Amino acid sequence: MAQDNIKVIVIGGGAAGISAASTAKGLLPDASVTLFTEYEDVAYSPCGIPFVLGKEIPNFDNLFLQTSEHYAKIGIDLRLQTKVTGINIEDRTVSVGSEAFGWDRLVIATGFEYDEPDIPGIDLDRIKYIKNIRRAMEFDKELESLKKAVVVCATPLGIEMAGNLAHRGLETHLVDEGGWLMSEIADPDIMEPVKESLEEMGAQMHFGTKVLEFKGTGGKVTSVVTSNGEIECDVVVIAAHKKPNNSLSSEAGIDLGATGGMVVDDHMRTSVKDVFAAGDCTEIVHGVTEIPIQGLSGSHAYSQGRVAGANAAGDDRAYDPVFIPWGMVGGQVQIGGVSLGETLHKALGIPHVVAFAMGISRARYYPGVMRIRVKLIADPSTRKVLGAQMSGGEGIKERADFLAFVIKRGVTLDELAWMENVYSPPIGALMEPIALAAQAGLRELAK
Repeated sequence: MAQDNIKVIVIGGGAAGISAASTAKGLLPDASVTLFTEYEDVAYSPCGIPFVLGKEIPNFDNLFLQTSEHYAKIGIDLRLQTKVTGINIEDRTVSVGSEAFGWDRLVIATGFEYDEPDIPGIDLDRIKYIKNIRRAMEFDKELESLKKAVVVCATPLGIEMAGNLAHRGLETHLVDEGGWLMSEIADPDIMEPVKESLEEMGAQMHFGTKVLEFKGTGGKVTSVVTSNGEIECDVVVIAAHKKPNNSLSSEAGIDLGATGGMVVDDHMRTSVKDVFAAGDCTEIVHGVTEIPIQGLSGSHAYSQGRVAGANAAGDDRAYDPVFIPWGMVGGQVQIGGVSLGETLHKALGIPHVVAFAMGISRARYYPGVMRIRVKLIADPSTRKVLGAQMSGGEGIKERADFLAFVIKRGVTLDELAWMENVYSPPIGALMEPIALAAQAGLRELAK
């Protein structure tokens, strides 16, 4: 089979799917590349939706990265609002209703679904999930007449929605069973400034609180019954965990892993020849623990899609294990990190030493200087950095990116303690907070 005449089908129009289709078409301009998505749009940023709802971003048009016409122009056959109903591995076809489409290479990028809670009243109107931009546009109009909101689950999305709804002027309650914000992945001391910032914005926190029931009148939610009382509301946002959307893959006989994500190798190949997968529907090996994980960020999905699309086009690209640099804004505070924090290291029983320091983002005398908390986690024997978490007013994203590379390359506390850094009063302090944390870690090890 001539590589330039192959038929590539991509299922899914999110970051992974659109990058896979674009990459395959770019490498093989004469290939037939068809992308199916059940939604009305492709190439927009769902991560920006909370900030439009909160009026931090003026309108939804800003979230679109490309138009459908752009992909048609570069030769991708884009099938919007077209749901793939089956995958036939033996015949090498995908089904859309009664119609079958043949493929030589298949890329599955079906993304995620929210893990809908099994709670009485969950089907009431005005219980919202944040995913599809068209539904978000409709929600935005509804918010004009609403006054009270409850956000369920203090996940990253839950924190963003709580902050943005409060910023918009709604009475906002954030309800979570954990003891602090993002308690499953983040450390309490790192998240405390976020809690304080959200409360300053008017959001009310309800930790250690279980949702028992959603009550409604006329089919619309009017209150949330919790283990600590009833909260009146006009709308509920469910910010539950993401689970892989793999019903098609499972029915087709493609191997799924312990997380529910498709098992892929470093070339994004599934258990079936010529079938690739990328994004939230896959599980990827964690670089520190070597345990498969699922549900990463849009940047991971985009990169995985590029690798899957390139290899579907006959290239030879590998995707490395992930160390997961992450960052976000909670209230008015930037938070971020890499790999696992102190809480998860303790929970998993991984030997570690904590290296903590408070630093500043700029010269202490320069206007706008902000405090930065840096916590490094290191192996007490090798002194190699294993993870990090940070919070502050600025500069968190850049430090998380840097520390991901530090961990990937096996850098030690000793090396970071003596690192060189930029010093310029408007953008960088004399002493880099990461270096200060590493020095504190060495002092701890010396005790």
